[in-house]
Amino acid sequence: QVQLVESGGGLVQPGGSLRLSCAASGSIFKIYAMGWYRHAPGKQRELVAFITRDSVTDYTDSVKGRFTISRDNAKNTVYLQMNSLKPEDTAVYYCTADTAVIVYSLRGVPDYWGQGTQVTVSS
Repeated sequence: QVQLVESGGGLVQPGGSLRLSCAASGSIFKIYAMGWYRHAPGKQRELVAFITRDSVTDYTDSVKGRFTISRDNAKNTVYLQMNSLKPEDTAVYYCTADTAVIVYSLRGVPDYWGQGTQVTVSS
């Protein structure tokens, strides 16, 4: 099993920044890719960004140029740096992991999920 623990959410004003962290533990040798999903009330859950073991990344169009996903393999941690935040970024953000990148490429459902962290962008 793989355990994922997110941190770093909170309330921020429009135009502000937040950095989410996700610490992985357990059978992490299985993991090839990790990503962040978000779910806002009344909206469908969407993939925000993912990163492979080789640090290949991809982003949903609405966050390109504003969000950056990165990983520290020594710490088994993935980060999501969020800049120029907008009210429409408000959602619960979930860290995820899977043994295959195709799950993310096809916008599927990864095997492992964290508990989620709330991000609220409001003045």
